[in-house]
Amino acid sequence: MSSASGDANRKFLLASRASQLAKIQTYMVQDALKAASPSTQLEASFMTTGGDHNQSQALYLLGGKSLWTKELEVALKEGVVDMLVHSYKDVPTVLPEGCAIAGVLEREDPVDSLIVRKGLSYKTVEELPEGSVVGTSSVRRVAQLKRMFPKLVFKDVRGNLNTRLSKLDAEDSPYTALILAKAGVLRLNWQDRISSDITPPTLFYAVSQGALAIEIRADDAQSQALLRTITHWPTEWRCAAERACLRVLEGGCSVPVGVSTELVREGDAQRGVLKITGCVTSLTGDRHVQHSLEETVASVGDAEAVGSRLAKILIETGARTILDEITADREKRIGEAKTEEEKQKIEAAIAA
Repeated sequence: MSSASGDANRKFLLASRASQLAKIQTYMVQDALKAASPSTQLEASFMTTGGDHNQSQALYLLGGKSLWTKELEVALKEGVVDMLVHSYKDVPTVLPEGCAIAGVLEREDPVDSLIVRKGLSYKTVEELPEGSVVGTSSVRRVAQLKRMFPKLVFKDVRGNLNTRLSKLDAEDSPYTALILAKAGVLRLNWQDRISSDITPPTLFYAVSQGALAIEIRADDAQSQALLRTITHWPTEWRCAAERACLRVLEGGCSVPVGVSTELVREGDAQRGVLKITGCVTSLTGDRHVQHSLEETVASVGDAEAVGSRLAKILIETGARTILDEITADREKRIGEAKTEEEKQKIEAAIAA
């Protein structure tokens, strides 16, 4: 068990999921901490989570973001590990009591990318022929792209990135292309597979996509101080605004929200102009509510306040109707669950 004391000889244990990408991301955080504090003792540990176990059911029907974090948080709260390394987009906007996000690394490009099956010449989503099957487990992506490309067919695809690419390139593959978060593809050094990026306003990205967050016990002052040395405040503030927007929109349920943010720093001070756009799109893509705000911010709290205001504007201008429809659709699917076990797993969740 890792000690949470103030011992100068303390060893910090980092943990994450056991996928290749999760390991790479954990080692990125470990390397950053070593560079900032060379004398600090650090170790990494990996575990399989509920999201890894269930690869057959659509993410829309499963336990959402908590699938990737729950078991890890049990180990954290029990003092078995000290820091959890997450893809920030997988972290619920409300953390369990006693847990806190204490570090955020500089964000990788947050956009989504099109990955076309090997042997095909298409480069952009606009080039895909009518009826092309696009693999994605994200309701956010499907809803937004149905607006622009109603003749494409969207099909769920599960598994880690290695598995998804294997499914795409298989001889009997039903998929013409996949849509993946660019950050994960780059971290796996697979940039040569990117056919093109799908950027806003065609496709707004997921809240906190491309950022890495480190979760700790809220009362662990040593870990908190250590992680501040590697935190990239512009990323932290942008993600804070995005997550605040999502938190207000969720109202207890996960929802398909797209965002785009930019923070233009003013001089050398920790302040700048935050530009944020948020959108909510109906499942069929026929309705889309979008709004933008631009304000000067000088703290994480300021950024969160901007995100919250944006969410309220979206709700007042039509998002509430769309969100109510999504809730009704989810409840319908819950009613169609075949077993009691499935019903217990089906919660409000929309894949990023």
